[in-house]
Amino acid sequence: MTHKDLTHTSPDPARIGGFAAIGFAVAIVLGNVIMVPAGLPSTGSPLDEVTAFFGTESGAVGVGSAVAPAAWVLATVFGAGALAVLRRSGREDARMWAAAGFAGLLLQNGAFSGVVAIRLALASTGAEGGPATEALWALHDALFTLNGAFLALALTGMSVAGRRAGVIRRWHGAAGGLAAVLLFGSASLAAVVTDGPGPLGLLGLGGWLIWVLWTVTYGFALLRSTRLPARP
Repeated sequence: MTHKDLTHTSPDPARIGGFAAIGFAVAIVLGNVIMVPAGLPSTGSPLDEVTAFFGTESGAVGVGSAVAPAAWVLATVFGAGALAVLRRSGREDARMWAAAGFAGLLLQNGAFSGVVAIRLALASTGAEGGPATEALWALHDALFTLNGAFLALALTGMSVAGRRAGVIRRWHGAAGGLAAVLLFGSASLAAVVTDGPGPLGLLGLGGWLIWVLWTVTYGFALLRSTRLPARP
């Protein structure tokens, strides 16, 4: 088989990245569908709610956490596929923003692995309460909220690059910008958001919901995109 044949038969990064984006969105929604109805405490919840949940719902925590590694892998593949497609535009600004967006995806993977690890630790120890549980939950809330900055970077970078390269539509880029503002605002106000339940928590929730829809839409945009001409 010649090099030319291999080129024609190799999978298109646009298809790989597109399916990975959709799979990533499905995975993170599935994790929340399992955990939230089981009673996962929201950011800033009092210690008694935290202790009650992790002391009785270790099974739900385990099942919900099982999808996390797949989500991280899919997010990385999505970012790599999108980066490969966006680099074909030949525009230096698109390449720069795509790289920034990919970095945001990698950073959010790292931050959320810490969130999941803390949940598993609380569930495995039974969350008996006391200073140790309180400290772990405070760290959980801080990581969970500050992760909004990394999501904002991913949204901004991929949205700007997608618009520059002509891969996504104007409204899609605007939705990514709105989600980035909400998530970055939540991260910037982390000290207040994690202090207890309140309306500011809606910033992160709204940004996260838009982030999921943005990711699915980006996946379909990659799937319908054609190979952009390579330029020097």
